[in-house]
Amino acid sequence: MNDRIKKQLDFMLELDKMKNLYRQTYVLHEDRKENDAEHSWHLAILAMLLSEYAAQPVDVLHVMKMVLIHDVVEIDAGDTYCYDAEGYKSKADREEKAAQRIFGLLPDDQREEFYTLWREFEDSETSDARFAAMLDRLQPIMLNYTKGGRSWQEHGIHKEQVLARNLPYLSESEQLADVIRSVIDDAAEKGWLK
Repeated sequence: MNDRIKKQLDFMLELDKMKNLYRQTYVLHEDRKENDAEHSWHLAILAMLLSEYAAQPVDVLHVMKMVLIHDVVEIDAGDTYCYDAEGYKSKADREEKAAQRIFGLLPDDQREEFYTLWREFEDSETSDARFAAMLDRLQPIMLNYTKGGRSWQEHGIHKEQVLARNLPYLSESEQLADVIRSVIDDAAEKGWLK
């Protein structure tokens, strides 16, 4: 086996760990939490499915690449719950170290490509990255809402917390922003959000 293929396969095998990284959001048809691999796949499907609602034109393939690798760093850094203020204090440092190690498994050209995609998502400055980030917020909201607000209730999440997390990205799609606002409002009315 040549060195390039070995590095690519080593990276692929490392990514298998994402299947055992559980998030706080529950899957709909079982009594278990979603893992990072499932979350990333779901976002890639959403990028294909909902790109027509992006406020700015987006490159769907580019968005899909970003969402497929955006949580790879959690293999080392762990999943920081989006409402964990204490965990967010060290999140950027933990994830940067993880990115260097994990993407460092790849051949140089792919290491650079994957790291650049991850960094673009994290910096959230391009239309593609901002739309990807909006999808990253929409997906758990829809799962939480459809699951009766279970994760929100378990963590005592307030409506204002969910709004604050989503507010910076609502301009990325008027239609999807309307969905997010209506779901949050309804969840609060039902008592699923404080």
